[in-house]
Amino acid sequence: MKGRQVVLGQLFGAEAAALMEDGRLVDLIPDPTQLAALTPGTICRGVTDRLMKGQGGVFLRLPDGQRGYLRDRSGIREGASILVQVSGIAEEGKAVPVTPRLIFRGRYALVTPAAPGVNVSRRIRRTERREALEALGLSLLQDRDHGLILRSAAEGANEDEIAADLAPLIDMADKICAETQGDPEVLLNAPAPWEAAWLDWADPAPDAVEQGEDSFDRCGVSEAIDALLSDRVDLSGGAFGFVEQTRALVAIDVNTGTDTSPAAALKANIAMVRDLPRQLRLRGLGGQIVVDFAPMSRRDRAVLDQSLRAAFKGEASETNLVGWTTMGLYEINRKRDRVPLARLAAQGAR
Repeated sequence: MKGRQVVLGQLFGAEAAALMEDGRLVDLIPDPTQLAALTPGTICRGVTDRLMKGQGGVFLRLPDGQRGYLRDRSGIREGASILVQVSGIAEEGKAVPVTPRLIFRGRYALVTPAAPGVNVSRRIRRTERREALEALGLSLLQDRDHGLILRSAAEGANEDEIAADLAPLIDMADKICAETQGDPEVLLNAPAPWEAAWLDWADPAPDAVEQGEDSFDRCGVSEAIDALLSDRVDLSGGAFGFVEQTRALVAIDVNTGTDTSPAAALKANIAMVRDLPRQLRLRGLGGQIVVDFAPMSRRDRAVLDQSLRAAFKGEASETNLVGWTTMGLYEINRKRDRVPLARLAAQGAR
């Protein structure tokens, strides 16, 4: 199907949402509760347990007997209650990553407690519209110590729609931010996949929304997911790559196939780079990523560097393009804020 299509269905026996553009899978929101009781976006109250001297972090006691890890322990003492938000899925045997910077997500705006100010998405360029949204945000906040980030979807919404979305969100932030004392407790669950799709994929509005027990099969989502569960990635011109996750890092290898010319190497590498953000996003991969590109001249590295910057420019997940190693590998650091698709598939098969 041509256009932008939101597909609501089932994946590995649980609710999921997929975003298709011109028949190609570009984003996926599975249900992470199959892997973890505390999933990214969950807000809870924790209790500091043990300060990690020399490392700058602190372990927390979280609800349901879970253990969390906060990287920045500034101003925190052992045994104190603290509000945190789950920022990623814990690796097996490790603590749940959390952050003290809470974000309450709405369709038209984000509420950011203890980070005052009203900011407007850069995608909204008309000065008069930006000023109107900023004034609306300030009027809704009144004298609260919260901040607001007006999302691009707010550009086409009227003031009543934005206020109806934001007012309960601000009230919720008020209530939860007051729950600072007590035992570990979940205060706000992360949005379900279908709700997250409504929040994150509303702008631009989809051309179609499909749902039903067989919607993933009908719309080509299941076929795309089957391809993602393979390590192999087919590229143009007969080239191919492999994306393999290990306990320590994600290893990516690029091959030209039967054509071993220098021109073929650069084309294969650029093809992988252009698809790499989508591959990592859909596979739910992050952390340390090492790419072994097809052999090419040092002169061509500048072209590839430019392609990498362009490919990751619009990514929502925090990504650091570290650069080339002395052995000619390329290093990337990406926030682990997604559910590993392979782990979900393995869990669903049990």
